[in-house]
Amino acid sequence: MAGHLIAVDWGTTNRRVYLLDEGGQVLATARDDRGIKAMPRSGYLSETASLRQRYGDLPIILAGMVGSARGWIEVPYLPCPIGLGELAAGLSWVEPGRTAIVPGLAHPDGDVMRGEEVQFLGAHASGLTTGGGLLCQPGTHCKWARLEQGRIGQFSTAMTGELFALLKSHSLLAEFLIGAVSDDQSFRDGVQDGLSGRLPRDLFRVRAAALLGHRTVSQSASFVSGLLIGHDVGGVGFDQGEQVSIIADPELGGLYASAVRIAGGKSQIIDSQAVFVSGIAQLWKARRS
Repeated sequence: MAGHLIAVDWGTTNRRVYLLDEGGQVLATARDDRGIKAMPRSGYLSETASLRQRYGDLPIILAGMVGSARGWIEVPYLPCPIGLGELAAGLSWVEPGRTAIVPGLAHPDGDVMRGEEVQFLGAHASGLTTGGGLLCQPGTHCKWARLEQGRIGQFSTAMTGELFALLKSHSLLAEFLIGAVSDDQSFRDGVQDGLSGRLPRDLFRVRAAALLGHRTVSQSASFVSGLLIGHDVGGVGFDQGEQVSIIADPELGGLYASAVRIAGGKSQIIDSQAVFVSGIAQLWKARRS
């Protein structure tokens, strides 16, 4: 089947490319380290030309940090609430009819996103969520969004993954955070403590617990991961028994699913590639070139 569209999820450090057919099915995909940090601004036209040489002379739609101030061109944020139709109407055409960049979103409370909006709206477009509901995309900067009648109404960002990386590399706790992280009892204990909202105190006690023999060094990383994720989950404020759709790989998604369960919610893990492709395909159908 012939290709119809080239879609690119262009992040800060990585880039994922999808060749889609007319029905939105993936014909080919590739991932590389050509994120915006590796790209001079003058290099994007040659990159899109290279993609067309590889996949065919097709239209290209780009999402993510490629539309930021550090990317190809800075595309203005669109306000919430917003649905797929309004997002498609806001596409920024670098090459009219041929290459477009998806705008990011801004929340009046002072939050922004670029790229995740495609996945959140794609989750609804693909039927994996209901018209309303709470969605989570964990990662370096964890995004939470609430859909209202298929539109993104509220969203927020937590620096959960980045804080964990900083603690492992540059904190007093670094020498204690050498073990693997898994959904074990130490992780769940950390989640439970994280839900209390006393993160600075509980972080300091990680070192003390290892020194006093209350917890082994090998258990500390799981505990701190649970502590941070529990603090993140606890700050969202979902109802008891509420369903949370987690857009992530099984490993990280599983940690968040465990934390949601401990906090009294329910969860389902959704494949991030599937919802990105669904969101992009629907945006392309709704475009105004």
